[in-house]
Amino acid sequence: MLFTLIVILITLAILLDYSAKKRRYDMTVNIPGPDIIPIFGSTFIFKERSVEDSLNIVKDLTTKYGPVTRTWLGHKLIIAIRKPELLEAILTSPKYITKGSLYDFLEIWLGRGLLLSTGSKWHSRRKIITPTFHFKILEEFVEIFDRQSKILAQKLEKHLDGKEFNVYPYVTLAALDVVCETAMGTKINAQTDPDCEYVKAVAEITTILTQRFVNIWYRSDLIFRIFAPKMKERQDYAVSVLHNFTERIIEERKNTLLSEKTNKDATTTQEDTDVGTKRKMALLDVLLQSSADGKPLTNTDIREEVDTFMFEGHDTTTSAMSFTLYCLSRHPEVQKRAFQEICEVIGTDKNKPVTYRDLQNLKYLECVIKESLRLYPSVPLIGRRMIEDTKIGDYILPADANVSVPIFVILKDPILFPEPEKFNPDRHLLENSDEKTNPYSYIPFSAGPRNCIGQKFAMLEMKSTVSKMLRHYELLPIGPEPIPVINLVLRSINGIHIGIKQRQY
Repeated sequence: MLFTLIVILITLAILLDYSAKKRRYDMTVNIPGPDIIPIFGSTFIFKERSVEDSLNIVKDLTTKYGPVTRTWLGHKLIIAIRKPELLEAILTSPKYITKGSLYDFLEIWLGRGLLLSTGSKWHSRRKIITPTFHFKILEEFVEIFDRQSKILAQKLEKHLDGKEFNVYPYVTLAALDVVCETAMGTKINAQTDPDCEYVKAVAEITTILTQRFVNIWYRSDLIFRIFAPKMKERQDYAVSVLHNFTERIIEERKNTLLSEKTNKDATTTQEDTDVGTKRKMALLDVLLQSSADGKPLTNTDIREEVDTFMFEGHDTTTSAMSFTLYCLSRHPEVQKRAFQEICEVIGTDKNKPVTYRDLQNLKYLECVIKESLRLYPSVPLIGRRMIEDTKIGDYILPADANVSVPIFVILKDPILFPEPEKFNPDRHLLENSDEKTNPYSYIPFSAGPRNCIGQKFAMLEMKSTVSKMLRHYELLPIGPEPIPVINLVLRSINGIHIGIKQRQY
């Protein structure tokens, strides 16, 4: 009897699974991909492969099955596209702005802010936040970039012994200091006080969310709650620390703005205070003085956007700057050329503060960063979810299908980038650009209406930090090669190791 019941239940589950997938299966029958087994789909491709091997899994799929690939993870249909012409049709359209279900587990920290929102809410928030990245505001941020990168240079002095060290932890604290001061107008002094509760909470939540990202089962809140209760408890505590911190800063700044309005003394807000420098220019101030549909944003609305900027502006720039320093350490001829440009633009006084114009004029260094992002894109994978049946080229993308864009595969396509494994910043020089090349071949900051809103901010911060390192130190090619993995951003399992010695002028 029990055996019969089990057989009936299994048969019913298979029939329900078949019914749920049939329509989408029939519509994508011309898209190649791995075999499908009932209920589990193609999840067997992860069998006996570490989650840390996720880069190779995606690469192997797109190599074996072509530029458009179909994979089933349980009931979820994933269509990976690495053909620039097809991506252009998707990424340029304002219709296809809904993020893939891959992002859903981030909601516990970020809410439905700019990264995760869609529709009218996304359009409204994008319109509010865009002016925050106007060049006049970015120009004010340069002083923060310069000051925090100077602290970073000082922190690295202890490694002048010629031995290898992992630069990533140092860069991540510098990036955290920068994003806190620019997003919230608040100094947390992460580089000088790494034991700060907020710093620890950021490290904890990014570690846990990374584990949930690479473990496809933990992306389900129900499974995560049942099978990883201790991790769930740690996650909830970290989120509460982060949210409480942000909410406290919002209330403090809101009260300050109300006080200023009452006293009609707005000029004093330009001065430094004990909680930040030039706070009037922070993202938080723009949000506090903005409205959507004629109504002021709520504290929750504001917190979503600040937390989103904290996430996007911290890990991504940390990854990019660390891998850029690594690439420079392994290519002394490129490092020498970049340093020469720095001397020509900024001068030979390594303590001279950098200006906005200086950073704009570091054209070759920008090419270095772009080439590093090509080899090691901070966001190696992005996704969209189709809200309706959509025909793109010869393919039909069914409603509710997740479209995956393997940026790291596209950026190493030998057809698009000859000698793809070679570190060659010259390929990004204006005179070497090919008008025939599809602009969607190089999309480390995504593209279209949902491109990275902070890419100019990020490029200025990266230029400031990397140039400061080169002004103080010669980067040495010592230590193990990094082992990149797809987590929330591109990281290295074994760290990013370099050596340094005092720069001689």
